[in-house]
Amino acid sequence: MIISASRRTDIPAFYAKWMIHRLQAGFCTVPNPFNRTQVARISLLPSDVDAIVFWTRNPRPLMRYLPEIDGLGIPYYFQFTVLGLPQELDPKVPPLESTVRTFRGLSESIGPRRVIWRYDPIVFSEKSPAEYHRDRFAAIAHDLAGSTNRVVVSIVDRYRKTERRMNALRDCGAGLIDCAPKALADLMRHLAAIAAANQMEIVSCAEEMDLTVHDIRPGRCIDHELIKQAFGKDVSAAKDPSQRPACGCVLSRDIGMYDSCLFGCQYCYATGSFERAAENYRRHDPRSPSLIGWHDPA
Repeated sequence: MIISASRRTDIPAFYAKWMIHRLQAGFCTVPNPFNRTQVARISLLPSDVDAIVFWTRNPRPLMRYLPEIDGLGIPYYFQFTVLGLPQELDPKVPPLESTVRTFRGLSESIGPRRVIWRYDPIVFSEKSPAEYHRDRFAAIAHDLAGSTNRVVVSIVDRYRKTERRMNALRDCGAGLIDCAPKALADLMRHLAAIAAANQMEIVSCAEEMDLTVHDIRPGRCIDHELIKQAFGKDVSAAKDPSQRPACGCVLSRDIGMYDSCLFGCQYCYATGSFERAAENYRRHDPRSPSLIGWHDPA
């Protein structure tokens, strides 16, 4: 079993102590996001966990616990988002310079194969048009060269829950804009060339658009081949049916909960209400079997 920690929130940044407590306990509980009366007990025993995939914008709070996770014998790797978007879009993420330092430090600790750079999602706004992303991607790729083997890209999806937030940004000159097809094609070609120049494989994430014409193949963020190469473990290659049709990820169990991340990214699909996320964080108990609230196993 692969554990996803988590597509729904940033566990390394905000819930590191809870994570290590649950690994020590050997299980956690996760209520169904659509029916909170249904609570799943998920084993976190080393004998049951093939790997953990951590998704984060700031792994530093978890990094102090990595030797303990290593001692448990549980393999893991990171999907680490580094974007450098304007503050209007990402108001609370750590500054780009410190994020790059953290990325490099994590890579030095566990190796570049296990730290994947996410330049994802690509948000086209009045303050971040195509040329902004070309220049920003090039600068970050230069800074991360040698610290990762792979970069993941995708175009932001416009969800109903985020559309009102993004439209409101027009008042400060950061509203969403469309990217013309030629400009988008040129950008994708530039990103592929920049990645190659920095010895990085570039792949897409759940992208319905065919980017293979720009030398960007569809990727898997939860990847059985990476787990085999990095840890020598054979896991199922079956596609996760709970994910979008364009997603290539293999089966995993997600242990996060929606509306619990504090970064306040305006385009985030996992946070419907920043106020609710702040309240859920206040309710969080690192001793609880579940991330938010206290859901005992059935």
